Amino acid sequence: MTALHVNGRDHTVDADPGTPILWALRDTLGMTGTKFGCGAALCGACTVHLDGQAIRSCITPIAAADGKKITTIERMTDGSDRVGAAVHAAWVRHDVAQCGYCQSGQIMSATAFLQSLPAGKQPSADEIDSAMAGNICRCGTYARIRAAVADAARNLA
Repeated sequence: MTALHVNGRDHTVDADPGTPILWALRDTLGMTGTKFGCGAALCGACTVHLDGQAIRSCITPIAAADGKKITTIERMTDGSDRVGAAVHAAWVRHDVAQCGYCQSGQIMSATAFLQSLPAGKQPSADEIDSAMAGNICRCGTYARIRAAVADAARNLA
């Protein structure tokens, strides 16, 4: 049994400690907002936060989450996280999603990036592109992603 702290709630998962966080979230806890993309930490679809840092949940074992806080896309869209809510609202305003599959990972990466900035800092297009480089969008909405991240940063200032 592994104890996980997810989105402010404690859970017990009956799984091997080497089980990727992704599968504990999806299969055991029923949190299906986090997506499986590649299984090799290359696409970013499975991005969640572990103690505020964006990580790839498809390769990170649940044992690595012991005593840490996991935050998923479900938390970003429920309004309880100020930065996550700003990013989510910007995503909607800029109509970022096409197929939508990668969007939970994109939003999680964008939120971690904006949370890492000094208060009021407006990131450049290059800084946004660098921060989001680990997330692949097969539909090619990169310009809208960049615009949404910049918009969220402005609204948080």
